[in-house]
Amino acid sequence: MNPKDYPIEIRPLAADDGGGWLATFPDLPGCMGDGDTPEAAVVDGYEAAQAWLSVAAECGDPIPKPGAGGESGRFVARVPKSLHTRLVARAEQEGVSMNTYLVSVLAQSIGAHG
Repeated sequence: MNPKDYPIEIRPLAADDGGGWLATFPDLPGCMGDGDTPEAAVVDGYEAAQAWLSVAAECGDPIPKPGAGGESGRFVARVPKSLHTRLVARAEQEGVSMNTYLVSVLAQSIGAHG
């Protein structure tokens, strides 16, 4: 299984909890990652999900299907070429894929605006 097939939720952590960002996988109990930025939390989360899936497979534990909650975790958006160019450039600056960058931008926006 590919960890990127699983829905990921990202939220800011309170200062009392150490600050930064937390990435969790609703379909993978106890699986989470964190980081100083949303991007870092996503990367750490996917590494944790890969480890979670590997251990479950090695132990013969059942592996939940991605998106068991009914949401696929995927959507398609058409954007102007100029915006696409800017998104690609920004993702490269951050050292992440454009998909990871967009997930973090969306999570930041939702976290900031409730």
